[in-house]
Amino acid sequence: MKKLSFLFILFIGLLNAQKLTSSEISIINQGDKNTALPIYQTTDDNQHKTLLSLSTEIDPLDKNTAILVNRMKESLTATEGGVGIAAPQVGINRKIIWVQRFDKAGEPLEYFINPVIVWRSELQNLGPEGDLSIPHFRDQFYRSKVIQLEYVDLKGQKYSEIVEGFTAVIFQHEIDHLFGILISDKKEKEKNDAYQPVDAFKKSDSVTR
Repeated sequence: MKKLSFLFILFIGLLNAQKLTSSEISIINQGDKNTALPIYQTTDDNQHKTLLSLSTEIDPLDKNTAILVNRMKESLTATEGGVGIAAPQVGINRKIIWVQRFDKAGEPLEYFINPVIVWRSELQNLGPEGDLSIPHFRDQFYRSKVIQLEYVDLKGQKYSEIVEGFTAVIFQHEIDHLFGILISDKKEKEKNDAYQPVDAFKKSDSVTR
């Protein structure tokens, strides 16, 4: 029964995932499909609009999804110090992210399709963040210390896990991108918020995502 329920949920999810447009497919397959895609910048008006747009779910079984996943990884590994990237940062408003897992042995890079944060801890950490799409911008931000995440892989298999610490910060940053939220705008909106400081942030060096 559980297996049938899962298959039904997966089927509904695939129905809700809109098919890639011809424009998106063109961007995903431009040039050599084994190379990095250019990272969008806020300094370009058209690219900035893409970065501010909401992303929608993507079909994990679409062959173009696998190409996009692989090219996003190439884009991230081509940067200096980048620890995460979201699909809008390569011009595709779809729900895919890559995150460096500092909470795992070997600190591997892993991809996540249609990720959703289903729970966040009230306890927050304060730490530095930068962004691959926002040149010369760094600031301090509060993020939940622990999150619960749900996502699927390229086979459509669904997963749920608890993530904490610095890796949880990266997840929150990248998933913000899927909602068109940039840290430069986030800082402006949060300037009047009040927090009680907690000295619990790990990996305090400046990083970009």
